[in-house]
Amino acid sequence: MFENVPAYAGDPILSLNEDFQRDPRTNKVNLSIGVYFDDAGRLPVMSAVQAVEASLLQTVSPRSYLPMAGHTGYRDAAQALVFGANHDARVAGRIATLQTLGGSGALKVAADFLHRHLPASQIWISDPSWENHRVVFESAGITVNSYPYYDPDTGGLRFDAMRDAIDALPERSVVLLHACCHNPTGVDLDRSQWTELIPVLQRRKLIAFVDMAYQGFGDGLEEDAACVRQLADAGVPLIVASSFSKNFSLYGERCGALSVVCRDAEQAQRVLGQLTFAIRSNYSSPPTHGAKLVAGVLSDASLRAAWENELATMRQRIKAMRGKIHGGLAGHVDEVLRERYQSQVGMFTYTGLSEQQVDRLRDEHAIYLLRSGRMCVAGLNQQNVDYVASAIASVAANPGAKE
Repeated sequence: MFENVPAYAGDPILSLNEDFQRDPRTNKVNLSIGVYFDDAGRLPVMSAVQAVEASLLQTVSPRSYLPMAGHTGYRDAAQALVFGANHDARVAGRIATLQTLGGSGALKVAADFLHRHLPASQIWISDPSWENHRVVFESAGITVNSYPYYDPDTGGLRFDAMRDAIDALPERSVVLLHACCHNPTGVDLDRSQWTELIPVLQRRKLIAFVDMAYQGFGDGLEEDAACVRQLADAGVPLIVASSFSKNFSLYGERCGALSVVCRDAEQAQRVLGQLTFAIRSNYSSPPTHGAKLVAGVLSDASLRAAWENELATMRQRIKAMRGKIHGGLAGHVDEVLRERYQSQVGMFTYTGLSEQQVDRLRDEHAIYLLRSGRMCVAGLNQQNVDYVASAIASVAANPGAKE
């Protein structure tokens, strides 16, 4: 029956991570997968999350299905974190928010919703973007295009080309934008560039779809969500996918949210109903445990303060690692290549290393990056950062040779 089913080539990130796990070398360093590790190289368990989990374990209760839209307290807390507790659209009930299976689940539900209700609309993603963006939207039947974004010569943003390309899109096109900590490049729009882009979206009657997987990992919780609030203030049709995988270190719990900002509360209710239909046709309802953890932390003032402090420590550690590798490469690589470790933001940096140099890092030094040159800076720590800098200097000095 299944003899004609082809083999799956595998996800490039997850496959590389599996290769890393099989590598027997004791000096190996994983800078490929987008996961935050602490300075001891461990996945952290946040203290506020531990406190809520301990409380939940005191009373083991029945585990019924959640509503299709998810845990009510979680949905409210997620919406408040993204838009601000007192945002006008939130107070007016104009935002439809539901719980999803991580940020990826939010993308999938939104893709199904868009394809069903705006079947002629196509989506534009940045060049480059997270690999799974194209996969999710194409699998939902949506045509995926790209707009100019990253400048490989400078390690920065091609903002003028990006703005002009978006200014030429057909009405009702969907534009996927990264709120902060752009994956894979680490290159973000600044506040003035968002201010310049928003009138273009308005004038062209476009839909802004903001993916915010790293809130709190850039400049802070409020700062990283500023563009979302600017878009909502401007009345741009807005969809937001958000995630607690990184900022709560709850990767396996699949805690995400999808929000759609509507014209009025009545429209928001209709949109919410159609979004829940999309969930019903996918997985019926989301899981309970992670939602209770997140809602428990965000609804308690002292636990929320502890979480925010710990998140700030994580953010500062990433910035410190950027500074360390930037310093370690002084005099060893071109200054344009070196500077991007400081100018780019969040967990990822586009190093500018070639595929051959990335292969040499893996084969000769047991250091794993994506072949695009994307490095997960959060995989660096005080024990390995000097070794990584030395290895990069080595392959950069002899770009075509095997040692």
